Amino acid sequence: MLESSNDSRGFHAVTVDDLNAPLGTGKPKRRRLTIPAVVPRAIAGALAACVLVFALWALLVDDPFGGEPVAVVPVQLHAPAASKTEPAASAAQANAAAPAQTATTAPGAKTVTIIDGISGKRQDVVIGDAAQSPAGRSVEEKLIESSPQGAIPIVGPDGARAADAYARPVKGTPTGPRVAIMVGGLGVSASTTGEALAKLPPAVTLGFIPYGQDLARLVARARGEGREIVLQVPMEPFDYPDNDAGPQTLLTSLPPEQNLDRLHWAMSRFQGYVGIANYMGARFTAAEQALGPVLRDAGKRGLIYLDDGTSARSLTSQIAGGANMPFAKANIVLDATPTPAEIDNALAKLESIARERGVAVGVASALPASIDRIAHWAKAAAGRGIVLVPISAVASKPKST
Repeated sequence: MLESSNDSRGFHAVTVDDLNAPLGTGKPKRRRLTIPAVVPRAIAGALAACVLVFALWALLVDDPFGGEPVAVVPVQLHAPAASKTEPAASAAQANAAAPAQTATTAPGAKTVTIIDGISGKRQDVVIGDAAQSPAGRSVEEKLIESSPQGAIPIVGPDGARAADAYARPVKGTPTGPRVAIMVGGLGVSASTTGEALAKLPPAVTLGFIPYGQDLARLVARARGEGREIVLQVPMEPFDYPDNDAGPQTLLTSLPPEQNLDRLHWAMSRFQGYVGIANYMGARFTAAEQALGPVLRDAGKRGLIYLDDGTSARSLTSQIAGGANMPFAKANIVLDATPTPAEIDNALAKLESIARERGVAVGVASALPASIDRIAHWAKAAAGRGIVLVPISAVASKPKST
């Protein structure tokens, strides 16, 4: 039998046991790094706690906008200061005044302070008896109610309606063909809005979208000139979201309650309008389940509805008729091709429709060419027997179909 021994030179002699032993058994074993069982349990517990907190937040927190940017517009009513005894400025003086100037509050009126929830900017709107102003320039307190979104229109306790209280009066009974025009897209740009106010005749109705930072002042200025105002509500087009009407757009995919919240948000952005109109919205106005609750709510609030006539699938006429809501629909988009020559052609066609049917409605955007050509057309329209009237003068209550 072989035995292991060391010779004098220090070499290890091989023995039989060494030859029979499995390979690697003679080397010392390394300790493996092990993770205590408590660590995975702690990680799993933390993840479970996060899931639980998220679930409780989703159940308990009321967030109808799903994290979208929103603007909170609280409204505060307060009595006018007793020291304000100066006489009210004339309309011309009010138009020329700087934005920072504060107008005098009429006796018995109140001031609504609208606070933009994003910028914190404050805007004051005078509310009181519309009889104090021949053009209905003040905002009637009885035609406003508070909502989670801010102040929104309502039919007064005496049956008074915004469609009547804020309408531009029409002198006498027009005997010639009547033409109503709305120029929309105002409020976002103060310069564009100023150009429209400077050039367009007062009988042209102005449409404001609810996204400007200075809406209350611009609308108050327009109404101070005796102009009629329509609120353009952003609605879903067919190619949404590639073509987006903006934040708080009414969508066919949302439940009625959430669309009504968005409608009320738009309604609360300013006051003193006779009705609402669609801003885009070809898909939304073709969906009865989405459009119906919106029009019925607006009708109950004493407003008219103006369809811009851009969608042949629109159901607004039928639904407005069923809701007994005053309604008007545009015959022509005057600047569908926004060149001076094409706008002139569209105005001539609009005038021809008015002569044939007695009344015609046109809409346009606040483009420089549109403003210029409409203003030029209006100067000579009266000489041709055309009567330019506001939208409220041609809105009717259609029969339900």
